[in-house]
Amino acid sequence: MIPPGSTESSFLLINPLSGSYSRALHDEIISLLQGVDISPACLTVSGPEDAGRVCSDIESISENPLVIVAGGDGTVNAVVNALTPGSATLAVLPVGTANVLALELGIRSVADGISRIARGETKPLVVGLIEGEGGLSRRFLLMAGIGLDGDIVRGVRIGEKRLFKKGAYLLSALRCLLTWRRGTFPLLADGHLVECHSAIICNGARYGGRLVLTPEADISEAQLDLFCVTAESRSSWLRVMASLLAGRPCRPEDVTRLRARQVQVDGNRSVQLDGDYFGQAPVRISTIAGFARIIA
Repeated sequence: MIPPGSTESSFLLINPLSGSYSRALHDEIISLLQGVDISPACLTVSGPEDAGRVCSDIESISENPLVIVAGGDGTVNAVVNALTPGSATLAVLPVGTANVLALELGIRSVADGISRIARGETKPLVVGLIEGEGGLSRRFLLMAGIGLDGDIVRGVRIGEKRLFKKGAYLLSALRCLLTWRRGTFPLLADGHLVECHSAIICNGARYGGRLVLTPEADISEAQLDLFCVTAESRSSWLRVMASLLAGRPCRPEDVTRLRARQVQVDGNRSVQLDGDYFGQAPVRISTIAGFARIIA
């Protein structure tokens, strides 16, 4: 809770459930921030409900806050979904399991993130927006995965994630390979129709960590980069993954790459956003330009 009468303009939102959090790291973050003359109000955010309440409180007392998020990609996603577009400057300290956004920004560590905050260099942040049936909508920072990618995230078991961290996604992927689902769905990208087995709609270049899926993608541009897997067999998917891991081009009969501002996905395939399950297609996907400034 923000202290009554506070006039802070900088806020540290920290998730004690994040993958690399410890009390010692918490104290180190506070100390490093104070070392660069930043004494933020420190607030706990462990999920979307906390983020909604905390961000509402922040915006009630600060018109242009500096919001420092110490957590993983899920925590940053929750904060992005709670902030009002166009008001905040966002900073990221990698305290999660994968920290893909931090990798996207080139932030190597908590200390590196704080040194960047001290320098104060920012760039525009564009976020993705996905809209489903019944008025359901959500923002995303990095990617929306549809089809196999969504099935894998949907199938991650909480107990396995706590025990194996990123390895839980590999276990879910193996289960999906054993119960393979064929078939395609239509994807319309700025009027261009593609029949996909799976698709990853990227706002950033990186996927799941250090794998660069769409090198041209830039979170400062109001443009989506699409990686559409059109082949629907297990062997073709394994071939695509082998090519990506080896840094080789994928075969054009397996993959179609596009850039678009508006994407419509029909069918009933699973959808994930930034590593969390969203729901089922059909969905519409676009961007929100000028959502915030982000420390880079």
